Amino acid sequence: MAMVELTVIQREILSALINLFREKGRAVKGEEISERIDRNPGTVRNQMQSLKALGLVEGVPGPKGGYKATSTAYEALNLTPMEKEADVAIYRNGERVQNANVAEIDLNTVRHPELCRASVKIIGDARMFNIGDSIQVGPTPVNKLVIRGEVVGRDDINSIILCSINEMISIPKKPVRDYINHRLITIPSTATVKDALIVLAKNDIHGAPVEKDGNVIGMVTYTDIGRAISIDKANDSVTDIMSPNVISIDQERPMYEAVAIMNKNKVGRLLVTEDGKPKGMITRMDVISRLTTY
Repeated sequence: MAMVELTVIQREILSALINLFREKGRAVKGEEISERIDRNPGTVRNQMQSLKALGLVEGVPGPKGGYKATSTAYEALNLTPMEKEADVAIYRNGERVQNANVAEIDLNTVRHPELCRASVKIIGDARMFNIGDSIQVGPTPVNKLVIRGEVVGRDDINSIILCSINEMISIPKKPVRDYINHRLITIPSTATVKDALIVLAKNDIHGAPVEKDGNVIGMVTYTDIGRAISIDKANDSVTDIMSPNVISIDQERPMYEAVAIMNKNKVGRLLVTEDGKPKGMITRMDVISRLTTY
């Protein structure tokens, strides 16, 4: 099929129709479109007739009727139909933007070391973003790309946000076992706080699992020990200060899952297991050091 040439207002109406349908999950009224794009309702109705003739829009009869975009409309706007969409989140000032999904990321000026920008095409209303907003895109589904930056421009008609890039990370899909830099060092449950401090210092680590009868029952860190010593509990049992919630991940899981678990639980280390048994430790610094090695 030949590419459909659309006018500016036709593109604006189609984008609004697709975004509203995505938000509401039903046929969209002409009045809703005119309100979204701040155009006269009569203008929208007239354009709808042209879009229907082009096979880009179909009418839905009845009291709950309205308009729906056809698959050809998605093609005309270089979008993927909803049922084929991957969920790629976009965040504005630290909050996820609802009813918005990233369709494309186009990197610009990558050869300039101090001026790297990206054009982010979204399925959603670009008017939700303002110049100066902090923005995060991703992670993307395939290469787990995350882009962080600041909004420097906006194209409302084509739903494109232009942002300057402050940080861009792609987390490898390699398994966690490839990142284990530490042999498993444990602290016996019979140890005192002072004993635990000696173990951490001797092995130059910042945290370790607490073990009893061959099972990990908790995790203790320098922070836990420092708090205990500050209130004269150096001779107390390490089990009194440990965190009983041990967060673990199987060594065959991809690395990006480990990062997500750390972020979700606000921890800096995970116990790595093999067939449910402790295997080693992985820390946030392990990940950072690998990502910044060239």
